[in-house]
Amino acid sequence: MRLIFIYMNKFEALGLSEAIIKAVNEMGFETPSEVQEKAIPILLEKETDIVALAQTGTGKTAAFGFPLIEKVDSESRITQGLILSPTRELCLQITNELKNYSKFSKGLRTVAIYGGASIHDQAKEIKRGAQIIVATPGRMQDMINRKMVDISNIGYCVLDEADEMLNMGFYEDITAILSHTPEDKSTWLFSATMPREVSTIAKRFMHDPVEITVGHKNTGSENVSHEYYVVNSRDRYAALKRLADANPDIFSVIFCRTKRDTQKVAENLIEDGYNAAALHGDLSQNQRDLVMKSFRNRQIQMLVATDVAARGIDVNDITHVINYQLPDEIETYTHRSGRTGRAGKNGVSMVIVSKSELRKIKTVERIIKQKFEEKEIPSGEEICQVQLFHLANDIAKAEIDHEIDSYLPSINEVLKDFSKEELIKKFFSVEFSRFHNYYKKAKDLNTVGGESRGDSRGSDGSTRYFINVGEKDGFDWMRLKDFLKETLDLGRDAVSRVDVKESFSFFNTDSEHQDNILAIFEDFKLEGRKVNIEISKDSGRSRGGGRRRRDNNSGGGFKGKRRSDGFKPRGKGRRDNDSGGDRGGSGRRDRRKRSDRR
Repeated sequence: MRLIFIYMNKFEALGLSEAIIKAVNEMGFETPSEVQEKAIPILLEKETDIVALAQTGTGKTAAFGFPLIEKVDSESRITQGLILSPTRELCLQITNELKNYSKFSKGLRTVAIYGGASIHDQAKEIKRGAQIIVATPGRMQDMINRKMVDISNIGYCVLDEADEMLNMGFYEDITAILSHTPEDKSTWLFSATMPREVSTIAKRFMHDPVEITVGHKNTGSENVSHEYYVVNSRDRYAALKRLADANPDIFSVIFCRTKRDTQKVAENLIEDGYNAAALHGDLSQNQRDLVMKSFRNRQIQMLVATDVAARGIDVNDITHVINYQLPDEIETYTHRSGRTGRAGKNGVSMVIVSKSELRKIKTVERIIKQKFEEKEIPSGEEICQVQLFHLANDIAKAEIDHEIDSYLPSINEVLKDFSKEELIKKFFSVEFSRFHNYYKKAKDLNTVGGESRGDSRGSDGSTRYFINVGEKDGFDWMRLKDFLKETLDLGRDAVSRVDVKESFSFFNTDSEHQDNILAIFEDFKLEGRKVNIEISKDSGRSRGGGRRRRDNNSGGGFKGKRRSDGFKPRGKGRRDNDSGGDRGGSGRRDRRKRSDRR
C-alpha cells in the first residue's frame, strides 16, 4: 500500500488565502510565531474585538495584517481598515510589510499618513483609493479636522504598540479618532505591556474582547539576558565606551532619556572615533531615513536613540541594547530590550546605573519577571586581551589575497632574520601597542558604596582567569559556569563573574583554588581541542573598598585618533556624513509636553 503525504504550509493551516500564502512563501516565512498562531484563526473566523499582548519582535504585524488583508474588500475604494501606530518609522514599516503581504491581492492599496511629509500629497493618495490606512495619531487627527479623510465606514481599527502610544501622550488623539469610527467596528489592540492606560482604552472602546497573551504580561523575551553595571554618574560615558570596546563586534542601540542626551552621546562617540549616530525627534524625516539606512547597512554600529524615535527600528541581528539611562516609565524597558534577541537569536540588554538607581533594577525585574546579573565594567587589561584575541581571530579567518604573491620574495628578504614567534610579536605590536598604551593606566570604573574602586585588587580573595573557550564553542555565561563547576568540582557558588566572548572568556574563583585549577587544566581537552587557562593580569577585581584614585585617563576610545594615526579598534572608524545631522524640528505636537523625550 502506498502512503501519500500532502505537504501543507504551516501558514496555510491557519486558514489564509492562496494569495497571502504565495506572498508568505516568497518572503521565506516558514513557521508562524506564537502570537500569529493564536490571533490569526480568531480574527479570520469571527468579528470580534481582541487584546493581544506580545513582545516586540514576535510578529505582531503579520498577526493583525494577514486577517485585515483577508477581510477588506479590494474591489471597493472606500477606507475599511485603520491602523494607528506611535511613530513615523513604525508607520512606514507596517505599511511596507502590508504591501508585501498583499502583493498578490489584486486592487488592495495601503497608504501611510504621518507627520514630516506633505499632508496634501497624502490626502491625494487616499482619494485615489485606500482600503487600509496606517497612521500616526497626530497626523490622523489633523487630517480628520481638515476633512481630508473619512473613516466613518471602517470595519476594523488596529491599535498597534498601544502602550507606547499612550505613554507618548496620545490618549486624547486616540479617543478623538475613535469617536469618528462606527460603533460596530472590530477593534484589535496589540501591545507589549498592559499598563493602566491600555486597560482604560480597552474598557471604554471595546466590547467583550478576546484576550491572548504570549508568555506572561509585561515579561521580557527569553532570548535576552539582562546585565547591569554600577558606576559613578560622572563615569557613565567612559563606562559606555569600555562596554563597546569589550565587545568588538557590537551592533547596538543605545537608549537615552532625552533628545539632548542622545545628541550629546552620539556626538561624543563620533568624536572618539566610533561608528555612531543619533536618532531623535529633532531630525527631519530625510535625516532619519539616512541614519536608518546606514544602520541597516552596518555602516553605523552604535545607534543612540530616544525611546520614541526607536519605536520604528526593525533591524535584525542587533547584538546589544545599552541603557545609558533607565527610562522614566519602567515598563518602557520591555520595549528597549525587545530590540535585540529577535527571530530566535540571543541578545544582551545592558544597564548602566549609579548606586542611587539600583532600586530601579529590582522594579524592572518584577515587571519583566527576569533576573539581572550584576557585572563589572571591564578593566583596561581585560579590554586589551579581548581586542588582541579578536584581532588574532580576524587574521585567522581572513581570506588570502593572492595579489600580493609577486611581492612575497621581497617581503621574505626583509623579514628573513626573524623567527615565526618574533614576526607574530612584531605584527601585533604594530597593530596593538597604541591600544595597550591607552588602556594600561585606565582606572577601575566600578563602584562600592558610590565610590570608584580605584586600583583595589583581590581584596575579596578571588582570582580572575582567562580561558580560551567562548561563544563559538557553544558557551554562554550560564553554560560556561555549569561546565566550570562540574569540571572543577568546587561547589555551587564557587565560580563567579563569568564573562563570555566569541572565542575566549573570563571567570573568578576563590584564590585558594588557584593551584588546583591550573593543575586540572594543565593538559585538559574539550572535544579533542586543548583548553588553555591562565591567570588574568587583572585578576581579583573585587567589591572590596579601596580608596578612590584620581586618574585623568578614564579609559574608552581613542579620542582624536583616526586611521592615519595607526591602530584602529574594531567598531570604530570614519565619521559618517549622515550620522547626526542638524536639529531641524519635526513640528509634531506632544500633548504631555515631553518633546525632549523623542
